[in-house]
Amino acid sequence: MNSLILSIVTFVYGVAAVFYIFGWIFNKQTPGKIATWVMLIAWIGNTVGILLRWMESYRLGGDYGHAPFSNMYESLVFFGWTIALIYLVLERRYQFRTLGALAAPLACIALAYASFTPDKSIQPLIPALQSNWLIAHVITCFLGYAAFAVAFAASILYLLKANGGGPSGNGLNYRIPSKDLLDELTHQLVMFGFLFLTAGIITGAVWAKQAWTRYWSWDPKETWSLITWLIYAALLHFRMMRGWRGRRIAILSIIGFFAVLFTYFGVNYFLAGLHSYGTPT
Repeated sequence: MNSLILSIVTFVYGVAAVFYIFGWIFNKQTPGKIATWVMLIAWIGNTVGILLRWMESYRLGGDYGHAPFSNMYESLVFFGWTIALIYLVLERRYQFRTLGALAAPLACIALAYASFTPDKSIQPLIPALQSNWLIAHVITCFLGYAAFAVAFAASILYLLKANGGGPSGNGLNYRIPSKDLLDELTHQLVMFGFLFLTAGIITGAVWAKQAWTRYWSWDPKETWSLITWLIYAALLHFRMMRGWRGRRIAILSIIGFFAVLFTYFGVNYFLAGLHSYGTPT
């Protein structure tokens, strides 16, 4: 049942993306308002799907009962949920929907990619995952990842705005929020994501001590998490200490998100390590 719900949610996120893009291109308020409600419905459905999977795991009993964050399929579903949540909060706060034209597709892609994972069944936890730190570690990491994803979307819009000239006219560029707002939004999202990624690395280290008797082992996933952390630390340092703004921050944000993607996907596919349980195979 939960897989069916999540498949429907994927489609609904896609519908939301279409309405956001339509509203942006044709500068219409009604499609944007519809998009917001569709996005909210998709997020609620995503929440229901996660909760049903969680309850179903406990009905299976024994080592099956656990929070649904233990494999690639489950983490992608949660990734889409966090992206949608952060975007909806921002939309309500700042009252503009252009960002939804990029955020909604990201949520849709996360769930669509999840549907292609070979095994969606609920599996018992391996010993390394049988820890209460699982929930804290995954939630903090993916809140960070999702914030970086939305910051990536804001950075793309910033570069589009910057390359489109001034605010005059009625084209797509005119309907993008101001560069100052996008720059500040990117900064705030990166700070939010950085705090949660830091918390994720710390909880992961504590968990590693419990599971493998050491806090840090230079496992590929750990190493790339550190690389990602350093990229965003550099972004915040250059902004606060060197006064960087605008294009340079946007480019660093985009580079950082590509590091996030490699940490999440590339390590699983190309680099074997202690985190190989997270692979989709």
